Amino acid sequence: MTTYERAQVSTLLDRLDEAPERLIVVTGPRQTGKTTLVRQALDRTDRPHRYLPADEPVPATPPSFPLDREDMFALSNGATMPIADEKDARWLVRQWERARTDAERSERGFVLVFDEIQKIPGWSEAVKGLWDADRRDGRRLHVVLLGSAPLLMQRGMSESLAGRYETIRVMHWSFSEMSAAFDLDLPGYVYFGGYPGAVPLVREQDRWRAYIAESLVEPNIERDILAMQRVDKPSLLKRLFELDAGYSGQILSYNKMLGQLQDAGNTTTLARYLDLLANAGLIAGLPKYARGEHLRKGSSPKLNVLNTALMSTLSGYTFEEARADRSFWGRLVESAVGAHLFNTGAPEIRLHYWRNNGREVDFVLVRGRRLVAVEVKSGARRESLSGLAEFGERFDVTASLLAGEGGIPLSEFLSTPAREWFEMNRLNRPGNPGSS
Repeated sequence: MTTYERAQVSTLLDRLDEAPERLIVVTGPRQTGKTTLVRQALDRTDRPHRYLPADEPVPATPPSFPLDREDMFALSNGATMPIADEKDARWLVRQWERARTDAERSERGFVLVFDEIQKIPGWSEAVKGLWDADRRDGRRLHVVLLGSAPLLMQRGMSESLAGRYETIRVMHWSFSEMSAAFDLDLPGYVYFGGYPGAVPLVREQDRWRAYIAESLVEPNIERDILAMQRVDKPSLLKRLFELDAGYSGQILSYNKMLGQLQDAGNTTTLARYLDLLANAGLIAGLPKYARGEHLRKGSSPKLNVLNTALMSTLSGYTFEEARADRSFWGRLVESAVGAHLFNTGAPEIRLHYWRNNGREVDFVLVRGRRLVAVEVKSGARRESLSGLAEFGERFDVTASLLAGEGGIPLSEFLSTPAREWFEMNRLNRPGNPGSS
């Protein structure tokens, strides 16, 4: 069986074929296949390479031979075999120095990969000094950095590495990817979501739900948020995630959240915690679209899980029960569309909703001054498209799209990256309420 490769594998290979002018940063939520795709690219490149996981304990094995001067010095001063490196900035510098030597010996240069780099204290400052020295000396050393804590990665890069890196984003798997890799059908994708590691368990739904909760959600919160960020009320953040995931597909004001959470503090705290959950790839609070930025920030968020597996797990419904509840299934379908638009939107595309006097648009894609309005129709929802019509009258809309029954088939919509809906040649087609 041929192993499935995501598009980012080819992107990474293209970067490795270029001169090493920038660091390559691969970042995204936990369990989206970052390590796998980097290893796939390493298997295909003809450049010598070394992959180093920063989150694994150092194996108790002797150092490689011949010993370098540092090892010889340690042994001559009474050290015993094996010599264990600590995963700190000194370990990072030592590994980098070895890669420099390998790069000088190779006609093709060398590729050095650090996985879970954010686990190393002071990593960004160390990388900055080493990388700048390599650029001055013209070394043929590509460096790839991986991390599953996007907010922490972003902080380290913006503070120390500005202008020195290029990002490859790895988000949750789309329907087309899950279908091609695992033959998952559309209803299966809507319910089970886009976690590839959970697919073998879908026939045993109790095990599948336990896996999502214990092996994905809990590590996401404990290791990628609480261990890396200052959170004064950890239990509140966990309860907020559970509450908001249950309301996915709905608009919920911060004041209503406060009313359902004990010891919730204030709305500023909830907004910050929701941002942390979004950066971890769990759930986003979409702002209402308005012309003024201050109006957007003051709006009630529309909640949307970024992988529908999270919503299904917390609902307690089996797949069969979820499909039988038309209201819940409608919200699940809408959440699948919102997650897809969020995950496939390029960094310059922002996702909103819109509502005015009872009329709504499920999603509004914003790229610069261009707008694309999206309404989702699952068969369990209202028939009126008046929200799309009014939004089109109020704003200069590039296109108004209907995803689902009577419009663009849901399977096609969930297979199309968000940026493609801004292209006019795709929009002038039957099934759209209109485009301009």
